Amino acid sequence: MKINNRLFHAGWIIILIGALLAHFIQTSGGVSIRDLRFNGANGQVLSGLLYVPPGVSTENKAPAILAVHGYFNSRETQDGFAIEFARRGYVVLALDQGGHGYSDPPAFANGFGGPGGLAYLRSLDFVDTDNIGLEGHSMGGWTVLAAAAAMPDAYKAVVLQGSSTGAPFAKEADPSWPRNLAVVFSRFDEFSGFMWGVERAQDLPGSPKLQTAFGVTDPVVIGQVYGNIADGTARVLQQPITTHPGNHISPEAIGDAIAWFDQTLVGANPLPPGDQIWFWKEIGTLIALVGFVVLLAGTFDMLLKTQVFAHLRKQPTGTAYAKRTGKWWLHFALATLIPVLSYYPFFSWATLVFPASAILPQSFTSQIAMWAVLNGIIVVGLGLVFKGDKVEGRGDIWGSVLIALATVGVGYIFVAATDFLFKVDFRFWVVALKPLDLVRAKIGLVYLVPFTIYFVLAVRGLHIGMSVATDSRVAQYFSNIAVMIVGFILFLGFQYLTLLFTGHLFSTTESLTTVIGMQFVPLLAIVAFLSTFAWRRTGSYLPGAFINALFVTWYIVGSQAIQFAVR
Repeated sequence: MKINNRLFHAGWIIILIGALLAHFIQTSGGVSIRDLRFNGANGQVLSGLLYVPPGVSTENKAPAILAVHGYFNSRETQDGFAIEFARRGYVVLALDQGGHGYSDPPAFANGFGGPGGLAYLRSLDFVDTDNIGLEGHSMGGWTVLAAAAAMPDAYKAVVLQGSSTGAPFAKEADPSWPRNLAVVFSRFDEFSGFMWGVERAQDLPGSPKLQTAFGVTDPVVIGQVYGNIADGTARVLQQPITTHPGNHISPEAIGDAIAWFDQTLVGANPLPPGDQIWFWKEIGTLIALVGFVVLLAGTFDMLLKTQVFAHLRKQPTGTAYAKRTGKWWLHFALATLIPVLSYYPFFSWATLVFPASAILPQSFTSQIAMWAVLNGIIVVGLGLVFKGDKVEGRGDIWGSVLIALATVGVGYIFVAATDFLFKVDFRFWVVALKPLDLVRAKIGLVYLVPFTIYFVLAVRGLHIGMSVATDSRVAQYFSNIAVMIVGFILFLGFQYLTLLFTGHLFSTTESLTTVIGMQFVPLLAIVAFLSTFAWRRTGSYLPGAFINALFVTWYIVGSQAIQFAVR
């Protein structure tokens, strides 16, 4: 009992340490953070975090920046930019795009929420409306450009991070619009063809679209300021050494944004662009995320000691393989590679079969769900082909459901409490877990069905079909994690080594799906850890399957955009 309690207590202590670190970094120097809901265009309710530096008032107005995340992210993804802007005296509105985070769906409507965000920022009586900047990453760039197009005299400068002007989602740029434009586009951005019409991001200086925006016919010189800041025609191109999602955690990319607003806006504190502390906040939220996983394990173990769930506690009986033979390694290779080989085609099929609708309003969640269910069926087929020794492992269905609900429920309470007390989610980079609003909670109930089917089949295949008698505890954890993630590591490694040496991904038409695939590695590693932890204590695959179904549904639904208008 003591050991179990210690694991639970270790979880919440780790969460508290991470949350406090993140909180103190994002409020460094006396910055306050407000959680907002306000009305945008056509009655759309928008969400944002407002960072207010100390000493700002109606008598002491401050310059301001509207900062917007990209597709499938949320307002917290901009925290590196928001923290550094606020430290320098800017009021910052980190906006949830429409259909993202806590903003009303659908995505893409009402200028992505950009005009409504800019209008709200200008309505604040402590904002210097003559000194407002717009910064957006990827689709967030189109969001701030929509604001600039709707309110052409309401801002002074723009920073596009990994984004572009023009078709298909923004107004075409020229030498005078948008005003004082900085393009920060990484040298290894995966979307250069889609955004700027060049095969490799390194070729961006020669993009005709970019040259038109800069008013030149020769290749744009990186770091050279074109035009004139005073009349709003200034232009600059910066190319930090990172990738498209890497802009979020690139000191160089964040520094480029700081430097441009230092040049184009008035009233900020003169901190050097390289003076940055935001990464410690990222470390804090990563610590909290690790603590969350520990907390789930500790909660589950502690519940097994209660009278209600004690009957679930059993040792696993039997293994599928006496040792690792050639047959096991073939099974392993197919189990880890088939999910990757089916990744693109199954996602593509889901686009055709399950377009966004009132029942399935999140396009990418539907794609992940279809990929998952089909791979779950494949796991069953592999189990029939590679049939090893018989292993018992189903257990009590309803007891497994109840302990999974209780375990994840405790985890949810800690996530919600941390958000309420510290305005911190559990994240690192684009991997993030946060409380659900009512709309997403209802959506989650629908997607919980296919994800439960997948995890029951997949976790059963993992523990019933691939267990090895000679494995130690550590070997069993590492083996199961490897089954889940090695295929995706190889896939991503191949794609990004190709990007490094050629300047573009191997799958040039699947940039978005490839970027999303990055999240599969940490997510599936957590899945394998939790299912193995539960299996070793119950001899049943069901508790781990149900815990992961609840956790992954929560994670995916909370992080994906809603493309269909639902309430």
